[in-house]
Amino acid sequence: MSSARMRALAILRAQIEHIETAEVVHQHNRVALGHSEVDSALKGGLARAAIHEVFCEGRQGATATGFVTGLAGRMTARKPLLWVRQDFSEIETGALSMSGLAELGLDPRRVVMVRAADVESALRTSADALACDALGAVVLELWGESRQFDLVASRKLTLAAQSSGVTGLLLRMAAQPLPSTAETRWMLRAAHSPSGAMWSAWGAPRFDAELLRNRHGPCGRWIMEWKCDECQFSESSAHSQPVAAAPAHRPDQAVFQQRRAG
Repeated sequence: MSSARMRALAILRAQIEHIETAEVVHQHNRVALGHSEVDSALKGGLARAAIHEVFCEGRQGATATGFVTGLAGRMTARKPLLWVRQDFSEIETGALSMSGLAELGLDPRRVVMVRAADVESALRTSADALACDALGAVVLELWGESRQFDLVASRKLTLAAQSSGVTGLLLRMAAQPLPSTAETRWMLRAAHSPSGAMWSAWGAPRFDAELLRNRHGPCGRWIMEWKCDECQFSESSAHSQPVAAAPAHRPDQAVFQQRRAG
């Protein structure tokens, strides 16, 4: 083996070790999500300059997309967001609704959509975007199992994110988690929304979010409610509709039982 190849191999090993120990994560800010228990597990919030994976069960793609939109809204602040979608994702799930993103509190004017013909193009575009510190976050949406997205590809994305400080959010549809360098890994399911006011047709979006991997803290599972106006998550709110209180004394119950017995 030539000396140049040995030096390149040594550099690569040092980079891998740097990612595995994840020391750099502590040097970057964390963004609080708003849910106290989740933020505590994340040591203050979601880490910038890192990769975070979001998976979903079954036909829960809309749920995972909404969750990623919330994360992106928290991470981008006022910087642009680049959303890279594989063409097949749009065929399977349809185009993203800009009005829907606005309803969730994400300003569509700061969202740049990029359609990639295949996984290789999506990965290459995302790596280049993550190296651009003018962006607030990059969402990479891939559909199905992909041999192209392996541990090497994951390391490239992580290195690009660490060098620029940009956060990467990987939205994986119809796929199973595999080894990666992601800082966190989430599994999303839909949760029942609370009833809103009498004049409101919909309640606040709720997510059954399971943290499967957390490099610097415990894992867990929580119901996370998204506050669209405040653009942050929170604990589940109490039932907002008036509920009839159970009476402490019901003398008619004994009469009812006697009638049934008779």
